[in-house]
Amino acid sequence: MSNINKQYKNILVNSLVNLGDVVLTTSAIALLKKAYPKARITMLVRPVVREAVENNPVIDEVLIFDYKAKENSLGKMWLMAKEIRRRKFDLAISFDRKSRPAILCWLAGVPVRVGPDRVFDDKPSKVTWLYTHTVHIAHDLANTLQAETYQEIVRQFAGIDGHEVPVMARIPKTAEKKAEELLAGLPKGRKRIALCVKGSFALKTWPKEYFAVVVRELYKKYHGAFFVVGAPNDREYADEVIAACEKAMGIEPGNQQEKILNFCGRTSLLDLAALFYRSDLLVTVDTGATHIAATTGVKMVTMYGCTSPKRWHPYNDNARVLSYEPECCPCKIGPEDCPSWPKPDCLWQVTPEMVLEKCYELMD
Repeated sequence: MSNINKQYKNILVNSLVNLGDVVLTTSAIALLKKAYPKARITMLVRPVVREAVENNPVIDEVLIFDYKAKENSLGKMWLMAKEIRRRKFDLAISFDRKSRPAILCWLAGVPVRVGPDRVFDDKPSKVTWLYTHTVHIAHDLANTLQAETYQEIVRQFAGIDGHEVPVMARIPKTAEKKAEELLAGLPKGRKRIALCVKGSFALKTWPKEYFAVVVRELYKKYHGAFFVVGAPNDREYADEVIAACEKAMGIEPGNQQEKILNFCGRTSLLDLAALFYRSDLLVTVDTGATHIAATTGVKMVTMYGCTSPKRWHPYNDNARVLSYEPECCPCKIGPEDCPSWPKPDCLWQVTPEMVLEKCYELMD
């Protein structure tokens, strides 16, 4: 039964997942906004992603739920359930099928609670018992863009058609200024080329030797000025990649003019978006920053390892992707269980020459 004729006024959406997924769920929220244009939409997220959704055009308010997966958080759960009850939401939609938000909305007595029967995998879950409306996701998850899976939840519940793209938070002047200050360290008048070199786990991290070849050739062809972005704990690895790249470029250790800058841990999510707006090219592994970059329209090349662009392709007409995809891909195993480790086929078969071809296609 379509719910398009019922105009919900106060909607809570849950997405207690990682950065990339949160950015992708904004496409579904944009669709929800079209279905219920008069509704106030509040998003429940973890603290680490708040910047991506606060001051976002499709989200009216953000609720932060700070917890650790393995801690006993009954007290935090009860306090948040009371806060949700106080706000008197008339509809809650879960994009993550996690137990905590489902329990919170049930405890808070939200009258209409919606969630999918499948969203990340095919495993059945008793979490759906806490929903008043369970949406059946019929398509093949592995071969459908994840944002389309999120949007399908809204399409089926609201009884609407249409497709939307992810939406990043508005970029404040403080982030614009920070980006300009960081980029001031690069040589003037050169192509600005951003690098994101480390994935959230080993089977998403493209070889540093390959990055060195790509940077060397882009330096030769475009005399590019390079910088690396990432999280604080990426900084040490980024320094290793930078050392390999500068050696391949023939840059002397004391040459500050040509030095590749390491911005890992020096940017907020909004600073990062502001940097991408000012970049001529991004060469990146599959990570949350990839989906932030996609919202800016930057020219970008993404190398996939154990994940597949069939599911995680950036929403950006200027995006090019590369993936070898052996039979074992996609996978969720640790590197020590990979049959081709320490040089996993999914990463090492995506060669620098393949990446450079895509870079030239975009830059020329």
